[in-house]
Amino acid sequence: MFELSRSEILRKAEFQKVYSHGKSFACRDVVIYIFRAESLNGKVGFAAGKKLGCAVIRNRVKRLLREAYRLNKNKIRRDFAIILVGRKNLVDAKMQAAEKSFLEVCRRAKILIE
Repeated sequence: MFELSRSEILRKAEFQKVYSHGKSFACRDVVIYIFRAESLNGKVGFAAGKKLGCAVIRNRVKRLLREAYRLNKNKIRRDFAIILVGRKNLVDAKMQAAEKSFLEVCRRAKILIE
């Protein structure tokens, strides 16, 4: 129920498709790209740009995003492919703040199951 399997992660070509053709929504800490495609339903990708800092920091941001998604994936509609991109404010954030930002941006994108 709360696991995130390899089959749910976007591969490189799929990631590029969602990133270039998807619609984006943003909040202070997170940007989300959503793309509706039959073959990509329920898949997710995580990203953190080099502007955030060194690899250790970028990996921490991606871990926060991955955990926020994993804990709340049962609240998200499965008919979209999603990319979550961390922003600078997420570098010093705690898990609760990351989860709150994630849910806020999902609400804006209207992909939460009410």
